Amino acid sequence: MSKINCTVRQASSNLDAKHYDTERIRKEYLVENVMVPDEINMVYSMFDRIIAGGAVPVKEELVLTAPDVLRADFFTQRREVGIINVGGPGSVKVGEEVYHLDTKEALYVGRGNRHITFCSDSPEAPAHFYFNSATAHKETGVKKVSKKDAVVMHLGSLEESNERTINRLLVKEVVPCCQLQMGMTELAPGSTWNTMPAHTHDRRMEVYFYFELPSDAAVCHFMGEPQETRHIWMHNEQAVISPQWSIHAACATRNYTFIWGMCGENDDYGDMDGVATTDLK
Repeated sequence: MSKINCTVRQASSNLDAKHYDTERIRKEYLVENVMVPDEINMVYSMFDRIIAGGAVPVKEELVLTAPDVLRADFFTQRREVGIINVGGPGSVKVGEEVYHLDTKEALYVGRGNRHITFCSDSPEAPAHFYFNSATAHKETGVKKVSKKDAVVMHLGSLEESNERTINRLLVKEVVPCCQLQMGMTELAPGSTWNTMPAHTHDRRMEVYFYFELPSDAAVCHFMGEPQETRHIWMHNEQAVISPQWSIHAACATRNYTFIWGMCGENDDYGDMDGVATTDLK
C-alpha cells in the first residue's frame, strides 16, 4: 500500500493575511515537504480546490489513490492532473498505458482515468514527480508533453536580472484541459528575478514549485496584495500557495527553475492585472 499524506489548507482573507507574522505566513502558504522517498505528499488548498503534491518512487511503485478529503472512489473521478518530472527518468502508468517521462517532461491525465502509478527507472536516480490537480467537468484523455510541444516565450533581459524562458506545457493550446494550466519557467544564468513586473489575477489562483536550487541557495518568494507585500524564504523542491489576491514573484541567490500551476475561473493565460514595480509596497 503506497504511503500517501494529504493535508488541507483553508483559504485565507487578504484582510487577515496582512497581520500574519513569519510563522503564520509560512504555515498558511509554504509547502515544505513535497518530495519524500517512497511517499506521495500533497496539500489540498481551499483556494479553488487545487492539489499540489509530489511522488518519489524509489524502492517501490507508488499508486495515486484518492485521499479522504475528495470523498471519491478514485483520484480522477472528478479531477484532472498535471504531472512534471523534475528528477531522474521514470514512468507513469495510466490504466494499462505506460508513459515514460524524462526530466522536465509532462503528462496530462484527464478526468475518469482510474489507475495512476508512479515508478522510477533506477533507485539510484529516482524520478521526482510534481503534480497539480483541479476539479474537472468532463473527460479529456491523456497526453504526454515535452518542451518541444510547449508554447514558448522568451522574456526579460540579463540587464534586468530576469532573462527567462517560459514553457507553457499544459495549457489549452497544447492539451484539452478543463481549468488546470501548468508550465515551467527557466531562468538564465545570471538572472534571479521571476514574474517582474508583478501581477495578480482575480480569476485564478496559483502554486509555484521551485527546483534546481543547490542546497546552500535560497529563493525569496514575494506575495501579498501589491500595497501589502510579504516574503517567504524557500529552498529546493518546495512549493508556495498564491491566492488570487496576491502577487507572486521571487528573487534568489542564483538562477533556478520553477513550475507554475493555475486553476480557477478561466483558462486565458494572459488574463492578469499588471502592477508597476514602482507601485509595490
